[in-house]
Amino acid sequence: MTPRLTPLAFALLAPVALFTGSAQADGRAIDYAVDGEAFTGYLASAPDESRGTVLIVHDWDGLTDYERRRADMLAELGLDAFALDLYGQGNRPVETDAKKAETARLYEDRERMRRLTLAGLEEARAQGAAGPVVIMGYCFGGAVVLELARSEQAGEMAGFATFHGGLATPEGQGYPAESGPILVAHGGADAAISLDDVAALGRELEAAGTPYEIEIYSGAPHAFTVFGSERYQARADEKSWAALLGLLDEVL
Repeated sequence: MTPRLTPLAFALLAPVALFTGSAQADGRAIDYAVDGEAFTGYLASAPDESRGTVLIVHDWDGLTDYERRRADMLAELGLDAFALDLYGQGNRPVETDAKKAETARLYEDRERMRRLTLAGLEEARAQGAAGPVVIMGYCFGGAVVLELARSEQAGEMAGFATFHGGLATPEGQGYPAESGPILVAHGGADAAISLDDVAALGRELEAAGTPYEIEIYSGAPHAFTVFGSERYQARADEKSWAALLGLLDEVL
């Protein structure tokens, strides 16, 4: 049985996990269908008894080795992790315009965005992912996480975590008071999503009575968690990862 780790223990393990995740976890590609469309996700299962499930939503690149690595890291900590696919099997855009087109298609069809996200969770369950669920996402995926947090299905999630993600609330939507906690991890030097946007979300969540925490990391740019990129900032990545693991310890 996997021992329960305190937030402090999680935080101490986090920097190590950043560099050891993919070497030990037993992850595998999962082909699945949603309304006749083919998708390919990635499941990394806890080696022993699972403490719960983490659903990972990719950024605008689509599901890549980045999300697979994060899933492996979580599996090593005793969690089932499923990185879902919102674009479709084999659809991994490279050019910026193509990435914008794929995200725009989902931003303009929020019902499809929610349906495909929940289908990912359903597939994770079918593959044996166990326990309560936390949904997390990066950049575009962070906006998807908040879409689920505002949806009628929000009560099905134990918690939510968004990393340098879109924060705007579409007209006509709002957050429920009865909700799992929301973690927002944001870079103070993010040029794509301003601190004004962060403050606006904070006011909205406070007014709704939704439980939340917002962490802002000084000097961290947009996409500060992306390994190997020019924007990667280890300090902000490690702190935000520790915050995520603290959330998981709290709700799972």
